[in-house]
Amino acid sequence: MAAKDTPVVIKKYANRRLYNTGTSTYVTLEDLAEMVKKGEDFTVQDAKSGEDITHPVLTQIIFELENKDGQNMLPISFLRQLISFYGDQMQMVVPSFLEQSMIAFAKEQERFRDQMKSAMGKTPMDMVKIATPIKAIEDQARRNIEMFQNAMRLFTPFPPGSQHGGPAEASSEGAETSDDLSELKEQIAAMQRKIDSMG
Repeated sequence: MAAKDTPVVIKKYANRRLYNTGTSTYVTLEDLAEMVKKGEDFTVQDAKSGEDITHPVLTQIIFELENKDGQNMLPISFLRQLISFYGDQMQMVVPSFLEQSMIAFAKEQERFRDQMKSAMGKTPMDMVKIATPIKAIEDQARRNIEMFQNAMRLFTPFPPGSQHGGPAEASSEGAETSDDLSELKEQIAAMQRKIDSMG
């Protein structure tokens, strides 16, 4: 058995079967999804090569869940945007943005659950206060989108349809980009402080 702080190793065999080395049993993708929901840490390794294949397996779990009726969480517009970032110069920024957004969302979700528990048995007026975390989540998502859009502008200093100017114009645009970069850094720092304060 693996130590408590050590991720459980799941081995994937050539026949696609998954073996949980912690419980010495074969498991399914659904079992792995339940482990994730329970907060159980694991890594998936190719049984033959030992290669870490956790990422593709987790991606496969999402694919399976998205194909179940009534369980779609990823809007088509989001999927289109995500696909468009592959191979783009923004690709390096997207993982960090999504990770920080999900951390902030998870903290707000936990706060919402705590308020739901404490509100049980209270008056209807007390129950109205439960709507506050939902608004906080929406506000955080809006701020995240604004910050991401600012980052996008940094990587596209020449708007569509604009003509690349001479040295003086390039110098001016370079200064604007530098200012934008400083502003983006400040926004990222502010977002990090917000996330830390939620903890």
